Amino acid sequence: MKRWIIGTPALALAAALVAGLPRVGLTKPQAPLWSERPATSGASAPAASPWVELARALKPAVVNISTKRVEEGWRPPESPFGQNDPFNQFFAPFFRGAPRRTVRSLGSGFAINSAGFVVTNNHVVDGATEIRVTLADGREFSAKVLGRDPKTDIALLKVEATGLPVIPLGDSTRLEIGEPVMAIGNPFGLEQTVTTGIVSATGRVIGEGPYDDFIQTDASINPGNSGGPLINAQGQAVGINAAIVSRSGGSVGIGFAIPINLAKPVLTQLAASGHVVRGYLGVTIQRVTTDLAKSFNLPDAHGALVTSVAEGGPARGAGLRPGDVIVEYDGRRLARSDELPRLVGETLLGRDVPLTVVRDGKTLTLRAMIVKLAEPEEQRTAQTGGRPSLGIAVQTVTRELAAQLGLPAQQGVLVSGVEDGSPAASAGVQPGDVIAEIDKKPVQSVDDLERELAGVRPGAPVLFFVHRNGGDLYIAVES
Repeated sequence: MKRWIIGTPALALAAALVAGLPRVGLTKPQAPLWSERPATSGASAPAASPWVELARALKPAVVNISTKRVEEGWRPPESPFGQNDPFNQFFAPFFRGAPRRTVRSLGSGFAINSAGFVVTNNHVVDGATEIRVTLADGREFSAKVLGRDPKTDIALLKVEATGLPVIPLGDSTRLEIGEPVMAIGNPFGLEQTVTTGIVSATGRVIGEGPYDDFIQTDASINPGNSGGPLINAQGQAVGINAAIVSRSGGSVGIGFAIPINLAKPVLTQLAASGHVVRGYLGVTIQRVTTDLAKSFNLPDAHGALVTSVAEGGPARGAGLRPGDVIVEYDGRRLARSDELPRLVGETLLGRDVPLTVVRDGKTLTLRAMIVKLAEPEEQRTAQTGGRPSLGIAVQTVTRELAAQLGLPAQQGVLVSGVEDGSPAASAGVQPGDVIAEIDKKPVQSVDDLERELAGVRPGAPVLFFVHRNGGDLYIAVES
């Protein structure tokens, strides 16, 4: 369960698979991935003990997910100086060879298809070397990750089981503030726990990513509930429980769930291809405050203020400029700036989309052709020829990335991930490192890195010159 400590800085598609093709370039599967049939008859909950009946009907579809992952044997203690703490930087090399440890954790999930498709949170299974799914009847299965989407914190698992009870998916866009909901999960490892409450708010942005659109609820959600369903009075899943705000780790009545309409297209793509394709416009935006609205001659605070436009992107080709305020996207009024990334992300690739823009007090219409949001080129594991992988995922440091990371210059390749147990991990390479040289030869791109690695004799050490937290160091990695 993700937890936010109070006081710290902390897509929706109109139809499911049964209604036709997803909007992002996928083929139609042979059968629907999920059902949308209410678990109860009629449009409303049964008159007698509705939650009792729903709990009895839906608990069998909720599963316990246990994972195992291997972590470094030593981690620096928390410090007010963060990663730049000189104490931790001094002692880290002495503890880097400490034995690695196995960490086990628990989460929840629920079946959406009787053929063994199980939904959970990405953070429940991220980095796991082993995933076990236990059904309500006690049967236990090894689970395979069909796909993960860190940007929405959604993962789709598959277990080799048939005839599973399922929870139908509802329509989260129809949720009303104050509507009763029920959460089912495994808080603190206590299996098949049911709690009820109401929808406290919708459209919450909690700083988890560009597609934040959380449902807030006071139904008790605790660690271990992550990935479990949030259910409406018709017995349909309208959310996937994901996060809480807490001082102690327990529920204080503020929990968050991913809207199921945000999850549907993600699940469709994960089932079909294992990854998610999204649209890209190429702008950086910020919220329009009341003061900014006056400055930009807007009648009220709405829309998305463009702060920068990416070179070569659709927005640049459409004529968008910094200082423009996008007030409508594809005919839909933008009440908040955070609506724009979600709308762009779900747009059919290659579509020419109208944008209503306010510029210098005047309203004009521009058109932008939406292209694929690239998973950085770049974001691939360094592996060449017949050589084994060193276990690092890398991407070229572009000008934009250098500015984002606060690097003094556009140089090298960024380590975006390190595989557990890999040669790079054993040598002490860390995510966030920038590799500037390999064997004393400059590296400017991922291609440079792979070209140099291709020439290394198998078994010979590889010498990295790395920028880390404002300092430089050499790291020898066994190939």
